[in-house]
Amino acid sequence: MRGLALAAYRLDRCRDVDDVVGVAARLGLSVVDADVCLLVRVEQGTTRILHLEPADAPAREPWVTRTTTTVDERPALRTLLRDRRSWVAHTVDAAGAPLAPGDPEGGDPAEVETLRATGSRSVVTAPVVVNDAVWGQLTLARRDPALPRFGEDDVATADVLAALVAGAVARVDLERQVRHIVADDPLTGLANRRVADSAADAALSSGQETCIVMCDVDGLKRVNDELGHDAGDDLLRAVADVLRRAADALPGATAARIGGDEFCLVTAGHPRRLVAETMALTVSRFPLPHGAAISYGVASTAVTGAVHARHLFRRADQAQYRNKRARARARARSVPLAADPAVTAERLVSAGSVAIGQAQTGVVPRLCAFAAAATETLGGEEWTVLARQPGSDVLGAVARGGSPSDAGQATTTLTVERDDWVVEIGAAESVGAGRQVRTALAALAAIAVLDAG
Repeated sequence: MRGLALAAYRLDRCRDVDDVVGVAARLGLSVVDADVCLLVRVEQGTTRILHLEPADAPAREPWVTRTTTTVDERPALRTLLRDRRSWVAHTVDAAGAPLAPGDPEGGDPAEVETLRATGSRSVVTAPVVVNDAVWGQLTLARRDPALPRFGEDDVATADVLAALVAGAVARVDLERQVRHIVADDPLTGLANRRVADSAADAALSSGQETCIVMCDVDGLKRVNDELGHDAGDDLLRAVADVLRRAADALPGATAARIGGDEFCLVTAGHPRRLVAETMALTVSRFPLPHGAAISYGVASTAVTGAVHARHLFRRADQAQYRNKRARARARARSVPLAADPAVTAERLVSAGSVAIGQAQTGVVPRLCAFAAAATETLGGEEWTVLARQPGSDVLGAVARGGSPSDAGQATTTLTVERDDWVVEIGAAESVGAGRQVRTALAALAAIAVLDAG
């Protein structure tokens, strides 16, 4: 009884299935006074050894060679699954004398043959029943001639130990499910923002170089609008798969979905160069469907020094934004917008009106939204919103945005005026500034100012 009480205590302290099977196998040797103890998983009529004690090779080797078996090979296994009852087999009688081959006193012939092959004299196997189904089996064998073969008391003890194992397995599985609900994003299976924050705090506390990669999905809105939200969800899962692969290549990394189309990767102990190279390689090897893409930025304590996690997340987000802008500029330069000014104007009106409609109330927020959308559509880099000083023609900048142009990149600035407001919009030179484009810009500026409320 003391042995079973100790088993209950130690199994209650286990936190995952690996812990449970390891503790149970070690305890089985002493609780049932066995020479060998195995914890075996049973799935679809096939057994698989999860843990075997003792650790020394001579006792383990004969059992390891029998790693998996099926119900077709083991009638006793079929009986255990059907009746959920323990069984015993022996190569010796109650007095310890060898039994003749085929003697029914030995039990199932297949199990007796296994005993002889492994140099064992007696075996007892008890079912581990979890959630009203046979999850596995606890097998204990005696090899020592000084020990009697297993009797009724041993079978009862094995049954109780197997029940304790079943309870521990059910508990840790439930805890795992709860952790999954609390810590994982239900759509992608990645960690959530809370886990990412904790991982960043732990990485920074370790003193190792910490990197945060912030990711954004380019094209999610288009996919949702054109193909539906089911396709959008599939796209987010594809992004998660890319992040998961990158995390697998960086041991200890945490991949998480922050929310919406924002994802992140947190690493500790990996240099920024390796993290950036891993991301670049993974993103290039696993392109997203529907023409979507991942923009990402990397921030590292090797550059920022010791900082708070929020600061590192913010730096990574800024780097991601610059990358996204660069992709937008490259995309705009690759499309011959100047060849069809009507198409350019149509894109401007579409992007600008949506941005203005989603902006906060007030002239400045609406003009900023318009300027940012127009600059991105035209493949530009930077934009500025200016206002005339009261009673004069002096202009003063009230807001700026965008990112500096790449070296050698040809850009121009388009100016739009409305009342006391002037908006300077960056554009790629290849776009051109024909009448249709300027008319579209003027109309959007008017909407931003006149309907500001």
